[in-house]
Amino acid sequence: MTLDGKAALVTGGSRGIGRAVALRLAQDGADVALTYHSQEARAADVVDQIKALGRRAWAVRADSADAQAVRDAVNGAADTFGRLDILVNNAGAGALGPVGELSLEDVDRVLAVNVRAPFLMAQAALERLSDGGRIINIGSCMAERSAFPGGSLYATSKTALTGLTKALARELGARGITVNLVHPGPIDTDMNPADGESAALQSGLTALGRYGQPSEKPRPWPISRAATAGTSPGRRSPWTAASPPDHHRAAHHAPRQSEPRRRGGRAPGLGLRG
Repeated sequence: MTLDGKAALVTGGSRGIGRAVALRLAQDGADVALTYHSQEARAADVVDQIKALGRRAWAVRADSADAQAVRDAVNGAADTFGRLDILVNNAGAGALGPVGELSLEDVDRVLAVNVRAPFLMAQAALERLSDGGRIINIGSCMAERSAFPGGSLYATSKTALTGLTKALARELGARGITVNLVHPGPIDTDMNPADGESAALQSGLTALGRYGQPSEKPRPWPISRAATAGTSPGRRSPWTAASPPDHHRAAHHAPRQSEPRRRGGRAPGLGLRG
């Protein structure tokens, strides 16, 4: 499996799953661009690691809630590398809590980052993505299983990616561009630490009873496979490092989420990836 000569863009690539995916793509031979929201030092570290592998790297600060920043990131990556072959929509936001306590700001932000940004990224990429290219959306098993209350907004946003993925796959298939969706389970990241307040519950819902590590996620199936395979467009893959890689049953996968930042002890705050 090789990505030699290919160029990839990973949103939210400075930490967590995005960081691991960016490094894995570079290990497989791709030049990698990444966006970050606020973690400039972490993004620079990822760039240094990619360059140490002999690949080209580029990082740009881009708030996924900013439509123009999203478009600029796509064009910047394509201009930097002279091509774009792989787009990984990983950046995300989360707001958890009872429906009645979620603010309009929460709703707008989560939908802008988790739904609008992947749509706009794909839209901008159409003019720059090579025929035979790949779009990979990172969802959440929360789109298929509601293990506990408080996840209505986040689940709504991630469920929307299923429709987007299938429709894009149908529309872009004539160009040989595949579009796939990966639903991660609980992964030890800043957004959802393995020692967080809901960690015990989430771990108990996985097949192996533990969180996965970001470094476990980008093994060949399904992210790297989706980046190289020429078939199965529109597929969604329930997947967590806390269960066997070839296990497809979503029932064993607890949702990935952000740890809510409480307001007055009750209302949820907003989490960001990258």
